[in-house]
Amino acid sequence: MESNSGANDRIARIAGHLRPQAEGDVCLRRSHCRAKGGAPGFHVAILGAAGGIGQPLAMLMKMNPLVSVLHLYDVVNTPGVTADISHMDSGAVVQGFLGQQQLEDALIGMDLVIIPAGVPRKPGMTRDDLFNINAGIVKTLCEAIAKCCPKAIVNLISNPVNSTVPIAAEVFKRAGTYDPKKLLGVTMLDVVRANTFVAEVLGVDPRDVDVPVVGGHAGITILPLLSQVKPPFSFTPKEIEYLSDRIQNGGTEVVEAKAGAGSATLSMAYAAVKFADACLHALRGDAGIIQCAYVASQVTELPFFASKVRLGRGGVEEILPLGPLNDSEREGLEKAKKELSASIEKGISFIRK
Repeated sequence: MESNSGANDRIARIAGHLRPQAEGDVCLRRSHCRAKGGAPGFHVAILGAAGGIGQPLAMLMKMNPLVSVLHLYDVVNTPGVTADISHMDSGAVVQGFLGQQQLEDALIGMDLVIIPAGVPRKPGMTRDDLFNINAGIVKTLCEAIAKCCPKAIVNLISNPVNSTVPIAAEVFKRAGTYDPKKLLGVTMLDVVRANTFVAEVLGVDPRDVDVPVVGGHAGITILPLLSQVKPPFSFTPKEIEYLSDRIQNGGTEVVEAKAGAGSATLSMAYAAVKFADACLHALRGDAGIIQCAYVASQVTELPFFASKVRLGRGGVEEILPLGPLNDSEREGLEKAKKELSASIEKGISFIRK
């Protein structure tokens, strides 16, 4: 058994680390320390970092070894979130920025900007109900991006994505900085849900499943291509109906389950980090990075569409074809395009009016 004197010595050593003394018995304060930076990597900004998506997203990005500098911006509560996350013993150096007056400072020098900012969906709300508030937020943030880091890759999460991506594109066009390869609407949550729900039906690990999800990021615009699932599987009509409905309405499932307390935040943060990590690996030069995203596209007659894309150092380097569709998928595609067209026009009109 450890002696009392040995235990006391150990406690004293621990206390010494917790309350270090400098020469002249002056306590070493945090203000006397100098951040030396983290490991080599990319500079990432999260706009809306104090929100329900932003906080877990910031935590997970702090853990990413490809991130060397992480900037957290929001209009409220950023100092607390920054202090909390900055204590994590991973390589990224974290800095917080609060309010409109610090937005530009948050964006200077960024390689990747992730935007979860906006109000969440509540019970009874459609994504269109979010439009008037979130459209203005996205417009303001993208104006600052165009000014401060016009070459950054932008991952746009703010709903309704079907409309906010066209808004961002119009803002960048006005500023003369638009690069369609670097503006990506994040639809990864639809893919994550599809993989999970299909894996439940198949009785396999969802990490072994790949379901392409195309179209958009709301309701019937979310089109899972179950005929192209990997590993290949032939679903019954009843299974297709169940899976398609659940994938399309996964967001509503969470909103209703939370009974007014929020929308999909944790799964969205997970999906956003998964997509951001793919972008960072592509920026690093890794080959074969293919993910679904909502981007400027010629896959259909619509100016924006979600489908599989190959990512590279310049953003979207190739947009892959949809591949063979079965009859039900072709029918779903026509329904998706009709609703998508209206959402896209709504976003464009918001800026052009």
